[in-house]
Amino acid sequence: MSSSPPPRTRFAPRPTGYLHIGGVRTALFSWLHARRHGGAFVLRIEDTDRERSTEASVNVILEGMRWLGLDWDEGPYFQTRR
Repeated sequence: MSSSPPPRTRFAPRPTGYLHIGGVRTALFSWLHARRHGGAFVLRIEDTDRERSTEASVNVILEGMRWLGLDWDEGPYFQTRR
């Protein structure tokens, strides 16, 4: 019997405004799953909407994640730079 590798979960918010409750729920579930099973939680900023994405929104998202105590193991990666 082979064991499964640890999970890699991610949260990929769009930086077009504030971190909302739906995003918080998604981030929390993904973070909890990674932590519970010894995996990695990856933060990727989905900044492909260049007209509406702002640096201020990125900062608000990062501050909100830190305030919630949701740390990430990798990232933040920016989708437009990949």
